[in-house]
Amino acid sequence: MLYWLLYQKLFPYVRLFRIFRYLTFRCVFASLTALLIGLLIGPFVIDRLREFQIGQYIRDEGPASHKKKGGTPTMGGVLICISILVPTLLWSDLSVPFVWLVVLSTLAFGAIGFADDYIKVSHRRNQGLTARQKLLLQFLASGLLAVALLVMQGRGEYSTRLVVPFAKRLRPDLVWQWMGHIPHMHWLVFVPFVLFVMVVVTFSSNAVNLTDGLDGLAIGCTIIAAGALTVLTYVSGHAVFSDYLELQRMPMVSEVTVFCGAMVGASIGFLWYNAHPAEIFMGDVGSLALGGAISTVAVIIKQELLLPFIGGVFIMEGLSVILQVGSYKLRNGKRIFKMAPLHHHFELLGWSEPKVIARFWIMALVFALFALTTLKLR
Repeated sequence: MLYWLLYQKLFPYVRLFRIFRYLTFRCVFASLTALLIGLLIGPFVIDRLREFQIGQYIRDEGPASHKKKGGTPTMGGVLICISILVPTLLWSDLSVPFVWLVVLSTLAFGAIGFADDYIKVSHRRNQGLTARQKLLLQFLASGLLAVALLVMQGRGEYSTRLVVPFAKRLRPDLVWQWMGHIPHMHWLVFVPFVLFVMVVVTFSSNAVNLTDGLDGLAIGCTIIAAGALTVLTYVSGHAVFSDYLELQRMPMVSEVTVFCGAMVGASIGFLWYNAHPAEIFMGDVGSLALGGAISTVAVIIKQELLLPFIGGVFIMEGLSVILQVGSYKLRNGKRIFKMAPLHHHFELLGWSEPKVIARFWIMALVFALFALTTLKLR
């Protein structure tokens, strides 16, 4: 909105407003705006959540040290969503469809998390939506995202070719044209791409959700992942950098940099209140919204296969649960970890909560730096 008003409308009359055309300027201001929103309205949101008795319910099977966290205000993801979306709408070029894709994806996954949190609070239990209900809604949201990207491909605004790390000449197309030769089954050509997007986005959003178990753990890792995505979106839309790094240049994608900058600022603002000992938890509304946002950006810039590095800790946490459940069912009750997700395993090994958080942040930073420094190796 500010971009439209100050640059597109008022720039011809006030030459100083030319500065609003620069992406880096708007990205920085989106980040600062998100940070200020988080810091300023955070106390208000916390007070309102306490007033409405929207507190966290702790799992009985969780670590005993977490029992004291019961009653801490949850659903703080509402604060995160506001802090991300308002600066994005203010500082980005809203004529770019990719901006609306990440905004709507964040809202859709945030709404799923909100429904889950609301059921928990209203029924005063730790169980919200069933696993099947949550997965169906997540698959629906990510499936709609895939369809929107296919529509944009038809307009020449997006490519369904996959960018493979470390193999710059290998770019398989996830729209399998050969399947169109099957009589009356032309729609099958789009199935691989749709399924791929659904799996990537749904798994990523749940991985962030599983990581949200310690004060500041998930939001700290989000700051690092969002920072890496800010760099990737910027270079993907930059003519010189994308050519040098041999990335497919996508000019409109550069506007998503503003969204990523806002995500960094919003996450820092939330960490102010979520740092140990936490005054507020993000809840499913925050973790699913952030997971959906991170994975959607990765899909848009076609860096899905870099997600294990961009969000390395999230992937580790998600895989630890899959391995634990698989081992328990296939090996007659035998477990790999003392408790899953992985951060609980280290707690039960005797690590203090702040130590687990700090070391996981370090791992997240190493993963993200690896993803960025190996771009030229494609």
